[in-house]
Amino acid sequence: MDSALSDPHNGSAEAGGPTNGTTRPPSTPEGIALAYGSLLLMALLPIFFGALRSVRCARGKNASDMPETITSRDAARFPIIASCTLLGLYLFFKVYFPNKSYTGSVLKTWKTQKSKKGKTAAIQNPPARDSHKVPLEIFSQEYINLLLSMYFFVLGILALSHTISPFMNKFFPANFPNRQYQLLFTQGSGENKEEIINYEFDTKDLVCLGLSSIVGVWYLLRKHWIANNLFGLAFSLNGVELLHLNNVSTGCILLGGLFIYDVFWVFGTNVMVTVAKSFEAPIKLVFPQDLLEKGLEADNFAMLGLGDIVIPGIFIALLLRFDISLKKNTHTYFYTSFAAYIFGLGLTIFIMHIFKHAQPALLYLVPACIGFPVLVALAKGEVTEMFSYEESNPKDPAAVTESKEGTEASTSKGLEKKEK
Repeated sequence: MDSALSDPHNGSAEAGGPTNGTTRPPSTPEGIALAYGSLLLMALLPIFFGALRSVRCARGKNASDMPETITSRDAARFPIIASCTLLGLYLFFKVYFPNKSYTGSVLKTWKTQKSKKGKTAAIQNPPARDSHKVPLEIFSQEYINLLLSMYFFVLGILALSHTISPFMNKFFPANFPNRQYQLLFTQGSGENKEEIINYEFDTKDLVCLGLSSIVGVWYLLRKHWIANNLFGLAFSLNGVELLHLNNVSTGCILLGGLFIYDVFWVFGTNVMVTVAKSFEAPIKLVFPQDLLEKGLEADNFAMLGLGDIVIPGIFIALLLRFDISLKKNTHTYFYTSFAAYIFGLGLTIFIMHIFKHAQPALLYLVPACIGFPVLVALAKGEVTEMFSYEESNPKDPAAVTESKEGTEASTSKGLEKKEK
């Protein structure tokens, strides 16, 4: 998971030096402001709309749209799992893939000796190479990235289709022939039958899937930054909508652990930035700093990892649901945390621009997103209510039974009032 705000493709001195031996002209102040402002706006959109949709998601009836609840145990494990994944990707890209120039020289030498001798010969006097890089002829970084592209191609289409579905429903005419479908996979038979996948959809969903597939093919063929951002926004919104924290304490554990994770992997090593440069997948939002000069073909990008959006976003969405549980018709904690996110990300951009170095955004976002709402709770005397608020897991049979009992009770009360 990339969680650093940086501009890895910028070869100017402003971004930390050239990356390929050629110096690009420095970005204009207008271009830099446009890029950072666009990243900030793109980060706010999935958090705001994802939080609103998380409220409807918690009340949804469709099993395929039920949220995944993160417990305190999951939150404590997540930074460790993320660190192992990040380090594994770093070793995969940095250590086990050969230097491209070295591999090319070896192949050239091998072909030359083969043509001279008329048969395959061992390579004599191969070119010098780095001792820590082991050339592999079976795998290459391009093939691995192609495999990852196919994987995210499928996930991106599904995520984008789910994202645009509520908006597209407004454009369908009333007489549109909308048929219902259900995709059901089960395991076993009789009493031992267990549902593996139970997904309900309709004709409108298929139309959204077709439109999303067009974006997917565009991304697969061109890797254009706009297609990347469409998938990135869809992933972020779905993450905020479908990943639910069960209470504020769990949110503090998750954000606190990832705070340490982010600071260590960005400031302590070059692992995160290296993976972000090597990993060709829509796991980050990018925006060109030279858009005003080159238009849509610009290639001097600033980037923001999706982790900096989803992780604070699910905490902000939790505070919105807490606001609703108070039944005061105010969204104080949601707006406070949302403003804190704007402040934290703006501070990240400012410090990165001043020091010309990639910044761990969670270093600034976590204290802001936790500290501001807690200060408001202290001022209003609602700290106990905030930390005692807890959401039940909708997949838990006990929670479902309790919900049904509550519905039946409210229905019986309504009938009694009508009789009176």
